[in-house]
Amino acid sequence: MISSVNKGFDKETFKKNVIYNVKSQFRKTIDEATPNQVFQAVAYAVKDVIIDEWIATHKEYEKQDVKTLYYLSMEFLMGRALGNNIINIMAKDEIKQALDELGYDLNLIEDQEPDAALGNGGLGRLAACFLDSLATLGYPAYGCGIRYRYGMFKQKIENGYQVEVPDEWLKDGNPFEVRRAEYATEVKFGGYVKTVWENGREKFVQEGYQSVMAVPYDLPVVGYGNNVVNTLRIWDAQPVNTFRLDAFDRGDYQKAVEEENLAKNICEVLYPNDNHIAGKELRLRQQYFFISASVQRAVLKYMENHDDVRKFYEKNVFQLNDTHPTVAVAELMRILLDDYGLTWEEAWDVTTKTCAYTNHTIMAEALEKWPIELFSRLLPRIYQIVEEINRRFVIQIQQAYPGRQDKIAKMAVIYDGQVRMAHMAIAGSFSVNGVAQLHTEILKHQELKDFYEMMPEKFNNKTNGITQRRFLLHGNPLLADWVTSKVGNEWITNLSAINKLKLYADDEKCQHEFMNIKYQNKIRLAKYIKEHNGIDVDPRSIFDVQVKRLHEYKRQLMNILHVMYLYNQLKDNPNMDMVPRTFIFGAKAAAGYKRAKLTIKLINSVADVINNDKSINGKLKVVFIEDYRVSNAEIIFAAADVSEQISTASKEASGTGNMKFMLNGALTIGTMDGANVEIVEEVGQENAFIFGTSSDDIIRMEHDHSYNPMEIFNNDQDIRRVLMQLINGYYSPQNPEMFRDIYDSLLNTRSSDRADTYFILKDFRMYAEAQKKVDAAYRDEKWWAKAAILNTACSGKFSSDRTIEEYVKDIWHLEKVQVEL
Repeated sequence: MISSVNKGFDKETFKKNVIYNVKSQFRKTIDEATPNQVFQAVAYAVKDVIIDEWIATHKEYEKQDVKTLYYLSMEFLMGRALGNNIINIMAKDEIKQALDELGYDLNLIEDQEPDAALGNGGLGRLAACFLDSLATLGYPAYGCGIRYRYGMFKQKIENGYQVEVPDEWLKDGNPFEVRRAEYATEVKFGGYVKTVWENGREKFVQEGYQSVMAVPYDLPVVGYGNNVVNTLRIWDAQPVNTFRLDAFDRGDYQKAVEEENLAKNICEVLYPNDNHIAGKELRLRQQYFFISASVQRAVLKYMENHDDVRKFYEKNVFQLNDTHPTVAVAELMRILLDDYGLTWEEAWDVTTKTCAYTNHTIMAEALEKWPIELFSRLLPRIYQIVEEINRRFVIQIQQAYPGRQDKIAKMAVIYDGQVRMAHMAIAGSFSVNGVAQLHTEILKHQELKDFYEMMPEKFNNKTNGITQRRFLLHGNPLLADWVTSKVGNEWITNLSAINKLKLYADDEKCQHEFMNIKYQNKIRLAKYIKEHNGIDVDPRSIFDVQVKRLHEYKRQLMNILHVMYLYNQLKDNPNMDMVPRTFIFGAKAAAGYKRAKLTIKLINSVADVINNDKSINGKLKVVFIEDYRVSNAEIIFAAADVSEQISTASKEASGTGNMKFMLNGALTIGTMDGANVEIVEEVGQENAFIFGTSSDDIIRMEHDHSYNPMEIFNNDQDIRRVLMQLINGYYSPQNPEMFRDIYDSLLNTRSSDRADTYFILKDFRMYAEAQKKVDAAYRDEKWWAKAAILNTACSGKFSSDRTIEEYVKDIWHLEKVQVEL
């Protein structure tokens, strides 16, 4: 076992605190309490331990007057807090013992905690890993986001379809949060801007607006074994005037609660459906709400101990996590201009030395744009500032490229009636980074080429990473203990030390131990699948896994079409020699993303047919895991044999699931896309299954429209058979037309849109060949065990600790702080 070394932790005091918390909160004795009540009591007892470190950390930051990072993000996909906090205060053994003595199992208690519904995909999980690394490395930082009441949604699968239900993660409260009402901040929407003259200067005043109060809730982010506790600050919206009694007395009940509803809507859900104008407006409200509150608070905090706001950037840096927080550029300008009376030049100097922007996507549709009609109505003063940013930026472009109207069209912040947020982020930041080597190169030479040509000094790469403390130490304790028994525990805070495992890759005894751990983890996942899906899966089969957000470019569709192809082969030849395979999917599709939701239905329809076909002797199983989230992800990563990373080359910015699988000893089947390129560099192409059209060729075919999927359909009988099964009722006998939209998207038989946008049919044969190689390789137990160990051993580069150190050195320039208790 990895032992904890928290010398200051007193097990007996902890037990007393748990018993007391049960009594004071629930009026029960410990043996009468429900597991959920014990969870609450344990969480509050752990929080008591953390609070002292939290206070001490912030006192030290104030004493040293440190430079602070504000990591601004719409999402923080934190996962459960209790287990992670127990590991990071290094008290797992003692707390496990304490609970054993009280008659409770720590794993059962951990399972009572809902996942914090503050994020959805890789963007939010990356933000969570970054906060963990910042605290563990001792760097001063705040994460700033929104306290969503229901997150994105809880995913139910009903009759094979995704159904969105509210994720009531806060219904029993959140024991780790601290409400900080003293830092409540007013955020204004709408109205108009009046110009007044004051002391000979023009002043802009917003009038006729509606406002809400942003109230912060602080969550501790505990560093591993170093007494450092940073803060995730999530903002809740409250009405300025709670209840209009006068309106209620007049019988105008709607008016009485109008302000309350305005506030409530802001924090209800993550990414409200924006395929209608009300949804678009709510998204923009959410973005401005948490940015305005965070930026106002950061400036006020700075001015409590400093007297010159023009030096704000010396002690503060804002990292914009994608385009969602870009309005921070204009909001900081507003505060400096309107509240502190700086000139435009002074304010712009401060802003462009404070803000840095991370681009997370190559997909043009994800680079946010807002109609100026909506933007100017909702944020009138901010819009004025954006207009001026644009005017001055256009002059810069004209000076750099005289007479080049095409450059203005490509680069202006406001163009064609839209505010282009990525352009504002680049214009207003001192640093622009991509999140994997390939991604950054594509940004520089394709998507953001004009900006790179004009200001190359701003651009840099920071390949993403993950925290080994959650995804190995917490998520896979069997493997974590084994790794420590072989190479010591330095890997917990320095993942590159895990490369010492290479020494054991050829050792037969170690190979046997490693694969036995994998088998135990597969049994654990098989139990989870039986309990949640009612499907029996064989832990001796290959666990082939694709879990991630559902988007067409990630090509879950190619995966399930290949499963259909394999099933056809088995039906034609029931004695076909193949290693039994369990294909495991997990994914949420955005509520308004019809084709993604239809893909989920297809996966489940195929699963229904295959899993109930006795004639194939269990050689093939298909499982869709409902409500994919951090807590079940930990179980899935630990159990996977094969990691599906099959996005269309040039489309995935980085990926971090690929790193979590690698760390846990799964082999990648993937395209040369995102961070897969660097994963293969580390582990060697011979220890992965790489296939597919290159990013250069994809980009070329997109540019010259030279790809015709119908040629493949005409010439490849196996592919044609699979596609025809989409529309002949094979998987939907009641409704043969059910999957017509998917069929059309691949072949474009009914419209002028480009067919097979993500080159699924183009890559299909190469994918099927790579999958054959997986089958052949898995039969060679020694080879597979060696390759699996090497994947774990070569994952050192992909720690978020390494990523953070690079951000600190190149962008943030923070100082490490030591906290003594």
